[in-house]
Amino acid sequence: MIPPFDSPGRFWRGNLHTHSTLSDGVLDPAEVCRRYKAEGYDFISLTDHMVGLFGYPLADTTGFHDAGFVTIRGAELHSGAMQNGELWHILAVGLPADFPPPNAPHFLPVADQESGPELAARARAAGAFVAIAHPQWSGLTEADARSVAAAHAVEVYNHGCAVGCDRPDGFHILDLLLSEGRKLGLVATDDAHFSEPDHFGGWVMVKAEALTPEALLEALKAGRYYASQGPELHGIALEAKAVEVRCSAVTAIIVQGQGTAAVAQHGAAMTRGRIALDRFADSPWIRVTVVDRAGRRAWSNPIWR
Repeated sequence: MIPPFDSPGRFWRGNLHTHSTLSDGVLDPAEVCRRYKAEGYDFISLTDHMVGLFGYPLADTTGFHDAGFVTIRGAELHSGAMQNGELWHILAVGLPADFPPPNAPHFLPVADQESGPELAARARAAGAFVAIAHPQWSGLTEADARSVAAAHAVEVYNHGCAVGCDRPDGFHILDLLLSEGRKLGLVATDDAHFSEPDHFGGWVMVKAEALTPEALLEALKAGRYYASQGPELHGIALEAKAVEVRCSAVTAIIVQGQGTAAVAQHGAAMTRGRIALDRFADSPWIRVTVVDRAGRRAWSNPIWR
């Protein structure tokens, strides 16, 4: 078995991208936390937009913790222009309370700002788990993505972008960076604002020994998680010539690799699959996708061979 499936602890369900009335969300932080807890989530990160327009919020949500629900302090950070001239969006989960905000008075680039990659590096140095947010929605280029050397992950599914503009994807950017040797994970999120049905659609399952912000953040940085819209991954075992996958009932198990390398196994209510790796002889990495009968997916982090 490979991480996180061979790691100690249990899986905790969490959303890493959420907004409230502290920025452009509809619900106040207490109600956001209440709804996620009621939906069965174990944790969230409230990641309001850290711009001057909203007073550079960095929410303290520790008052909403209890024995079965915690939060990780975070923000969506903005600074500098991407190649299309628009402002960078950087997801930072696990920021310290005294993190100095960027010079971002609003959602437009201004002179003398630090760049997006510089801001991402500063967030990571401060202890955050950093993800490149919604690449398709942002119009992110490959050169843009390549410049964010501090990223831990790419946001490959954003539920708000799926329901709001049909631009949810980050897999193209992720796979290109993987094929350049970048050791990146992948996350699915909501980017919930509660102004439309943009919530409870994508999440991460994090393997940790305790439901604490510290344990969850350490596991995220170590890559001990997978992403999902509903299906569960129960185990992945990498052998010399095949990969074994155990999961909840699905209709497809797909292994992807560098370039065009991909192999799918189809069936009805499969909970186990074995896929030969002949097609991946020249791929230094693979990743696993499972698809249930409703079309919902779960995605493993990349596995380096």
